[in-house]
Amino acid sequence: MLYITDDFTVTPVCAATGTVLEAITTGPGPADHLVATPDGKTLYVSNGGIGETIGHTVTVISTVSNTAIKTINVGRGAGAIAITPNGKTVYVLGGMSNTVTPIRTTTTTALPPIKVGDSPIAIAITRNGKTAYVVNNGSGTVTPINTATNTSLQPIKVGSDPLDIAITPDGKTAYVTSPDIVTPIRTATNTALRAIKIRYYSGNWHMPVVITPDGTTAYVISPFGGTVTPIRTATNTGLKPIKVGTQPWEIAITPDGKTAYVTSALGVVPIRTVTNTALKAVKVSGQLQPRGIAITPDGKTAYAVDGVLTPIRTATNTALKAIQLGGWGIIVVVIR
Repeated sequence: MLYITDDFTVTPVCAATGTVLEAITTGPGPADHLVATPDGKTLYVSNGGIGETIGHTVTVISTVSNTAIKTINVGRGAGAIAITPNGKTVYVLGGMSNTVTPIRTTTTTALPPIKVGDSPIAIAITRNGKTAYVVNNGSGTVTPINTATNTSLQPIKVGSDPLDIAITPDGKTAYVTSPDIVTPIRTATNTALRAIKIRYYSGNWHMPVVITPDGTTAYVISPFGGTVTPIRTATNTGLKPIKVGTQPWEIAITPDGKTAYVTSALGVVPIRTVTNTALKAVKVSGQLQPRGIAITPDGKTAYAVDGVLTPIRTATNTALKAIQLGGWGIIVVVIR
C-alpha cells in the first residue's frame, strides 16, 4: 500500500492494482511530514498549516481501515516527524513553538514538550533509538535529545541556516546540511567535526541528505546548483558533484544501495552509486515536476509523485502506467 500526501488529505493507493482509495482527511498542511510505525499498521501525520493558518496537530491514521482515528495537539507549526526504531515514540517538531513533542504510540497521547532551539526544521533518530537529533534552522544548532528521559542535551553548533540531517546506519556520525557546507557530528561525543565544502548554494531552501545502506556515502542535493554531491563518509570528503537537472527535490536509495533516484525538472534521474554517474532520466507522466520519491522494500519499484503517481521498474529504469490522483501530491510513503 502507498500513501500520498496533499494539503488536507492522505490518499491510499493499492500498489498491486493501481487502485486509488478514498482520501483520508487530516488537518491543514500534512504535505511533507508523515511516518509509519514499524508494523505498518499506523500512520502519524503532522499538520503544520497552510498560509496564515498555523497547524498544531498530528492525525493518527489506521492503515487497516484507512481512517483517521485520533487528532493529537502538539506544538505550533507542526513539522518534521520521526519515530523510534522500536515504534514506541513519535517525535514532532513545533517549528513556531521551538519544541519537540513526544507521542507515546501505545496510548497515542502527547507527553510534555521538549524545548529546543529556534525554528526546528528536521529530525533524525539513531538506529539504536537512544538519541534524536533536532536541527534548529534559526539557531544554527543541532539539539540532541535523550529518548529515555526525553530531555535535551547541550546544543551543537553547525553551519548557518541548517536544513536537514541523516545518520549513518552504525549511528556513529550525523550529517547536517547547510548552505555551502555539510557538518559531520560525532555522536559518541556530540561534537561537530570539520565542515565539508560543497557546491555553492544560495537561499534558504530544501537540501536533503541521504546515506547508503552500507554507510559509505552520503548524498546531498543542491537545488539551485542542479547537482547531487556524494560525500565519502570514511574521510568526510566531498566528491565531484553529479548533474541531475534543475531543481532537484528528493532522493531515495534502493535497499541494495546500488542506485539512487533523484526527482528534478528532468523527471527521475537514476544515479549509479558505484561510479557516481547519472543515467538517462526517466520521464514521468505528470505535468508538474516530480517531488516525492519512494522505493519498495524489495527494491523492484520506485514511485514518483507529481500530480500523478508513476511507478518505475528499477531493473530497467522504465516508467510504467501512471496512476491518476485526485490531488497534486507531495510525498509518497510505501507501507510493507
